[in-house]
Amino acid sequence: MWSIIQAAGWPIWPLIVASVIALALIFERMWSLRQSVVAPLGMVDRVLVEFRQTGSTPELLARTAAQGPLGRILAAGLANVKAPRPVMKEAIEEVGRVVTHDLDRFLTSLGTIAVAAPLLGLLGTVIGMIEIFGSQTTAGSNPIQLAHGISIALYNTAMGIIVAVPALIFYRHFRAKIDELVVEMEQQAIKLVDFAHGDRR
Repeated sequence: MWSIIQAAGWPIWPLIVASVIALALIFERMWSLRQSVVAPLGMVDRVLVEFRQTGSTPELLARTAAQGPLGRILAAGLANVKAPRPVMKEAIEEVGRVVTHDLDRFLTSLGTIAVAAPLLGLLGTVIGMIEIFGSQTTAGSNPIQLAHGISIALYNTAMGIIVAVPALIFYRHFRAKIDELVVEMEQQAIKLVDFAHGDRR
């Protein structure tokens, strides 16, 4: 591995740093965007059961809000449960926008790496080409410098693609996952609003 890094030259280092950051972001988002963390199944039913028993108490609001993004949305609804339906929905939507913004965290960085990695690879390719042209002298070509230039160009091109493709795949995957979770949370919140205003039992 070290021999490959040496053959690729200094342009490979930004790509290595980008790959480490992308990997960390992917694992962080995979852990943070789990269904059981963001919007546990049946959560609104459990909250409604407790709400029927105790009403909208501060303890219930605090416990609900501590249960992740969906909990924060439901807690906002419960805090305004006695308000008119439009007011309750507006409170839920305000918290929902904040929650959605939090779910999007780090995705811009991951998308940037997916776009920038091929360009960093191209930079390495250009530097490799400069090395190749520099190997040509009036006395002939320097085979060692020529081979080194080819190595820089090819390794950096390959590394740029290797970093960009998974980053782009996971960026698209996480975008779709967030959209799915947002729809799920909207449905759960609507269920709470309908229950609070007598549209659902």
